[in-house]
Amino acid sequence: MTLLVSIHDVTPALETPVRALWRLCEERGVIPALLVVPDWHGRAPLAGAPAFVAWVRGCADGGSELFLHGYRHDEDALPRGWRDALRAWGRTNREGEFLTLDYAAARERIARGLDVFAEQRLQPIGFVPPAWLAREQGFRAAADLGLMVSEDARTIRLAGGLRRASPVVRWSGRTPLRARGSALVAAARWRLQRSAPIVRIALHPADLAHPSSARSVARALDQWLLVRRPGRYAELGA
Repeated sequence: MTLLVSIHDVTPALETPVRALWRLCEERGVIPALLVVPDWHGRAPLAGAPAFVAWVRGCADGGSELFLHGYRHDEDALPRGWRDALRAWGRTNREGEFLTLDYAAARERIARGLDVFAEQRLQPIGFVPPAWLAREQGFRAAADLGLMVSEDARTIRLAGGLRRASPVVRWSGRTPLRARGSALVAAARWRLQRSAPIVRIALHPADLAHPSSARSVARALDQWLLVRRPGRYAELGA
C-alpha cells in the first residue's frame, strides 16, 4: 500500500514554513513532492528568488517530484457563479485559481507556468490546481500540454484517462477552530481509511501556524509511515 506525501504552496513568499515541512519529512526518511507556484498572488515570482529556486532544484535532484500548482494560486478577482461558490464552500478562502476557468483560460495559465518552470530549469511531472478545484476542461488542458499526472480531492489522474481513487489527509490552519477540527478529521481518516490502496498526505505551510494542526501533522506522518511505504506518483502508472 502506497503513501504519497506532498508539500503544497511552494513559493518564496512562504519559504520558512515550506522548508520546515521539508525538514519534518526529511527527518522521517520521506522525500515529498513539491507543488510549486510560479508567482504567488502576483507578488512572489520565482525569477526574483534565485536562492529559493536553487533549493527547489536541489530537492528535485534528490528525488522530489515537482508539480505545477497553478500560476498565482489565488482567484485574482475572478467572478464566481453560484455553482462555483457551492463547490468551493468550506474548502478555500478565494484560493481556487482554476475553479472558474474554461479550457482556453486554464491552458493559457498552465502554459505561462510551464514557461516559468522552463526558465528556472524546473521539470514538472504534473499539475495540481489550487485547493484541488478545477473544471474538467482545466484538467484536459493540463494533459494537452503534456502534464500527464494531476489530481483532485478524490482521485489521481494518470495518462490514458486512468484514475486511481485516493483519500487525502489534509489540514486547515486558517483559524484555531479549523486547525483543531482538521486534526480531528485527520485522526478519523487514520481510523477509517487505513485500508485504502493509495493515501495522500498533503501538507500546507499554514498547517504549522497552530499547535493543534502542527502536532497532528507530525503524528499523522508517524502513524501512516508505520503501515505504508512512501511512494512516488511516477510509479502509479506502472
